Amino acid sequence: MSAFSAIGRDGESTQDQFTPRTEPQATWCPGCGDFGVLKALKGAMAELGRDPDEVLLVTGIGCSGKLSSYFESYGFHSIHGRSLPLARAAKLANPGLEVIAAGGDGDGYGIGGNHFMHTARENHDIVYIVFNNEVFGLTKGQTSPTSPKGHKSKSQPSGSAKDPVRPMTLGLASGASYIARTAAVNPNQARDILVEAIEHEGFAHIDFLTQCPTWNKDARQYVPYTDIQESDEYDFELSDRRAAADMMTEAEQSLHEGTVLTGRFYVEENRLSYGQEKRAIQQMPEESLAERYFDEDYEWERSYDFIDRHT
Repeated sequence: MSAFSAIGRDGESTQDQFTPRTEPQATWCPGCGDFGVLKALKGAMAELGRDPDEVLLVTGIGCSGKLSSYFESYGFHSIHGRSLPLARAAKLANPGLEVIAAGGDGDGYGIGGNHFMHTARENHDIVYIVFNNEVFGLTKGQTSPTSPKGHKSKSQPSGSAKDPVRPMTLGLASGASYIARTAAVNPNQARDILVEAIEHEGFAHIDFLTQCPTWNKDARQYVPYTDIQESDEYDFELSDRRAAADMMTEAEQSLHEGTVLTGRFYVEENRLSYGQEKRAIQQMPEESLAERYFDEDYEWERSYDFIDRHT
C-alpha cells in the first residue's frame, strides 16, 4: 500500500478545496492579473479531480511567489529563479505527485533562465507557469527581461535599449514539449490550457500574460485577445516545429503592437519525460524513491548498487 494514500484516490474535488484556511484572501493589488492565474489553477485542479494532497506547488520570488500561500496543496517558496530545480527533484523522487512550478518573467526568464532552458531540454514532467507582466512588480517597477524596447522605468529612465526576451521561442528552442500562451483576462482558456498542460507527459511551459496596473501602467491589459485555435486566420499543425516557430514569432512581435495572440503553440506527443528516460535505461529505480522513507523494512541502496560503474 502506498504511503501517499491520497495519490490516485478516486473522487471529485472542488475549487474550494484549494482555498487555504490560514490565508484564504489574496492580497495582490486590485486589478492584478495574478488573481486570474490562481482562479484558473484552482479550476483546472477541480476539473481534473485532483486532491490538494496530490499536488506540489513550487514558487519563486516576486508577486507570483505568493501563489503558494493562496493555494491549498504542498508548497515550497524557493529563492529567486530556483523554483524549477526544486520542482524537478520533487517529481523525480515522487513521480505520483502533480508538480507545478510558478514564477514571474524576471524570476523565470532572467535569473532563472538557465534552469528554464535545461528543464525544457530534459523534458521534466512538470508544469511551469510564468507570470508575464513585462515588469518587476514586487521591487516596484524596474524593467524586466520581457519589457518592450524603449520601456521607461526606475532602472531605465531613458528607456530600455534592449529587445525583450521571446519566451515561447526560447521554450521551443530549448526543448519544451508543450508551449502555450494565455492571459488573465481569458479565464476559461487559461483553465483549459492548464488542464492540458497538467495532463501532458513532459515539460509544459505556459507564458501567462498578467497585467500589472500598479507598476506597468503603460502596458496594455492584453485585450482584445485572439484565440488562435478559434480564429480562421490561423491554421497550423501543433506538432510542426517550423510552423510553431513562425506562429510564436508573430505572436511575440505583435504583442507590443496591440495584437494579443493566445492559445496552444506547440505540442509534442509520445516523447519520454526525463524520469521515464532514466528508468528506461535503468539509472533510476522503478519504485518511487519517496516511498522508501516510509518503509522501515526497506534495505537502502546507494546509486552504485543499481547503476553499472563506469569502466
